[in-house]
Amino acid sequence: MTAVSDPSVLNGSAPVLLSRDGAVATLTLNQPRRKNAMTRAAWRALRDTLRDVAASDVRVLVVTGAGGDFCAGADLSGGADERRPPMVDISENKEACLALHRLPVPTIARVDGVAVGAGMNLALACDFVVASARARFSEIFVRRGLSVDFGGSWVLPRLVGLHRAKELVLLGDIIDAATAHEWGLVREVVEVDALDTAVAALAGRLAAGPPIAMRQSKRMLTDSFEASLERALEDEARSQQINFATADTVEAGAAFLEKRDPVFRGH
Repeated sequence: MTAVSDPSVLNGSAPVLLSRDGAVATLTLNQPRRKNAMTRAAWRALRDTLRDVAASDVRVLVVTGAGGDFCAGADLSGGADERRPPMVDISENKEACLALHRLPVPTIARVDGVAVGAGMNLALACDFVVASARARFSEIFVRRGLSVDFGGSWVLPRLVGLHRAKELVLLGDIIDAATAHEWGLVREVVEVDALDTAVAALAGRLAAGPPIAMRQSKRMLTDSFEASLERALEDEARSQQINFATADTVEAGAAFLEKRDPVFRGH
């Protein structure tokens, strides 16, 4: 994984960079001159990087953008290859979205500046969103003569309900971080200079958890809208059987009896 010391000042030419600090990896969208707008190559890089993370022993992934913005959505400033006609294949976008939603480890969107269009839905595809007070969000598609994409039609009704989702998508208004928090799109809003600290604290809590149990819980919650109660109960029973066979569950019991914090090792 590429070492990146400060995600706000990245000089590499790759559209996506990945760094790691212990059990926490940081994926940085790296097109700061375009507010990290995503070209087809960037979508492919995002997809491939997420697949690499899924195959690693990383416990938490932070997704952020370089240069003071999260992501301005798809890059529509290029040639015909980027601005393709209706009904054309957009497999890179779709595959990247699926890779993020299916990532087994907890994900945190670190949002500063703009998160609009597919960039907003990229943030919402993460399990947690932590935003700076100057962050702005918009399902801006309608202003560009486009319909919602990158999973927005699926995730928005689940997060805010159908009518609020229609308001966001059909009006395309820009909302500030405080409004996004009020509407349940953002977990936490902090001042810009406290953003890294807040993200690190959340990532640390998640990284300290039992990874096998957390992966199973995340998958069950993601699938819950398509599952019957009977299937959910069966999935829970199967997951608990796996958990009871791990050393982490033994460690949790010992830590409880010894009145200390458990140390989970993921086996």
